[in-house]
Amino acid sequence: MACMAVELARKKARLEDGAGSSSNVVSFNQQNFEQLQQDCLQNGSLFCDPTFPASWDSLGYNELGRNSSKAIGVEWKRPTELCSDPQFIVDGAKRTDICQGELGDCWLLAAIASLTLDHQILNRVVPPGQSFTSQYAGIFHFQLWQFGEWVDVVVDDRLPSRDGRLMFVHSEEGAEFWSALLEKAYAKLNGSYESLNGGSSIEGFEDFTGGIAESYDLQEAPPFLFNIMRKALRLGSLLGCSINISNSRETEAITPQKLVKGHAYSITAVEQVHHLGSPVELVRIRNPWGQVEWSGAWSDNSPEWTGVQPEERSRLDRPADDGEFWMSYRDFLQQFSHLDICNLTPDTLSSDHLHRWSYSEFEGVWRVGSTAGGCRNYSATFCSNPQFLIRLQNVDDDPHDGEDGCTVLIGLIQKDGRRERRFGRELNTIGFSVYQVLKNTFQLQRHDVLLRSAPAVRSRTFINLREVCDRFKLPPGDFVIVPSTFEPHRRGSFILRVFTEKHAHSRSEPEPEHAHSRSEPEPQPEPEYAHRSDVRTNGFSLQTCRNISLLDADGSSTVGLLEFHTLWNKIQRYLGIFKNHDSDDSGSMSSHEMRAALAEAGFQVNSAVIQEIVGRYADSSFSIDFDCFIGCLIRLEMLFKMFWTLDKQNQGRIQLDLQQVNRPRLVRLVLNL
Repeated sequence: MACMAVELARKKARLEDGAGSSSNVVSFNQQNFEQLQQDCLQNGSLFCDPTFPASWDSLGYNELGRNSSKAIGVEWKRPTELCSDPQFIVDGAKRTDICQGELGDCWLLAAIASLTLDHQILNRVVPPGQSFTSQYAGIFHFQLWQFGEWVDVVVDDRLPSRDGRLMFVHSEEGAEFWSALLEKAYAKLNGSYESLNGGSSIEGFEDFTGGIAESYDLQEAPPFLFNIMRKALRLGSLLGCSINISNSRETEAITPQKLVKGHAYSITAVEQVHHLGSPVELVRIRNPWGQVEWSGAWSDNSPEWTGVQPEERSRLDRPADDGEFWMSYRDFLQQFSHLDICNLTPDTLSSDHLHRWSYSEFEGVWRVGSTAGGCRNYSATFCSNPQFLIRLQNVDDDPHDGEDGCTVLIGLIQKDGRRERRFGRELNTIGFSVYQVLKNTFQLQRHDVLLRSAPAVRSRTFINLREVCDRFKLPPGDFVIVPSTFEPHRRGSFILRVFTEKHAHSRSEPEPEHAHSRSEPEPQPEPEYAHRSDVRTNGFSLQTCRNISLLDADGSSTVGLLEFHTLWNKIQRYLGIFKNHDSDDSGSMSSHEMRAALAEAGFQVNSAVIQEIVGRYADSSFSIDFDCFIGCLIRLEMLFKMFWTLDKQNQGRIQLDLQQVNRPRLVRLVLNL
């Protein structure tokens, strides 16, 4: 319960002061850069980071662990020990600042290279004003997005080296260190350098922008991709493309038409022009090298431009940087292999000329026994997964496929995969399903409703990657998103993000709510409880009897006749509910049935409450017997009734002073925890 309280306090702080937003970053490990820098300057010392020390533990745990041959001869050195005149950034960040070392993190380097294409985002990730001269104290900082929060990561400048040279990312000249220090900040965020081995540049894209990324194989380009690209640019998205290589020798090889293989390009415009009266789709691409440009059709000074009307040509022929060129969309699909679109959150964009995505974000947990229900193949547990609701009301303007509907991007990210590698834990296989629900029933869906309905859409696949992301076109209406692991009983935490072109109402699971009438129906008589054969029990435990004592409304320390009559009616009613959810007639109930059973009893509770209930009342096989079920429901009912009593204004929230906290029934309720 204490952990739950801490988590609720963190979420409340995020809501109230925007902690973790792009304008109010959180200090990673509670390390404040300005304060630490000032302390070092006053003391005349160089910063040594105690949370990411210059030791084996920061280097790795297996291939780069203490006894690994790859870690022999490693020395942690500051740039001032590696060269005579170290620089942080010289003449702006450029691709020659990013050379791969002995670590298998080329995916991260590709993402870092993309930063050099957009100076606004670069200055966000790599705060300007840092140097090895002015205010130098051996400390640097970088701002990264991590699972829903922007964090400011502080590092010292001791870098792994061998024989006087950096082991990992380094600049071509060897005297520029922003990229090596950024790699160290990313390693710290993920637990070690070794944790950066293997990945997708999409992951780095997102952690440098806070956006949601889509990836397209251009050999299997979907219809209307040209229109998707055009709308993405209007929404301020970042677009990058590349040409695949078949072996390492092809890296940065130049094709006969002057395109560079294995190289990150950015797309800066998508337009349609009329060539000799016929429409032609064009793409403008930028090579960050600034020198090698496409020499085919629609390149600079190619004859195709003579067939374009002067006014249309002048509209497209703005003064361009070196390395920027046009090519036809058809050639683009033939020449390039891969397209990434990184869609940015509204708070990342500063231009008033751009449209913005509408954006919703939810946190969730898959907990064994309560909310780790697995995919729909596992019908007994699927509906215990967390559910999130969105309401789509307005169709897109200028739909990319010409059909009315609501564009929705859904991204499901599982958290802390890299950090937990050292403990031998692999990524879960994850995906999601989306169900349309009846109009004006904007609420979580019951077990029977979900299982008898086919999903409106779902993720293309369940896969063991950090993120699953898909784009859909849905009709206006209410929808429930159900994220899950493929198999049940797989623990994990996740972030679910939803981008829509038009504003969409959204919410996670409801706050706990007691919905049933205060006057309960009179149950039919049942056989004596302790001797039943259809309920696994030896009678009520001492703890359950203590819970029952909460029904002592007059404070007499005894249960009177009227109170006992109320208790007996409750037991009979709850017994009927219990039996309804004992699907295998075992005399006990699966913990995954607890949410549905509570709903039948009149309690709408969210996943956090369900997780706490299962943790308290389920046994090691995640079964709940009738004794525990009764104790749980009586305490829940007392909590809600106490809340109603204190919420005199019917506002859905209460504030307690010390005198109210000391009320006898509340004290008894807490002591019974």
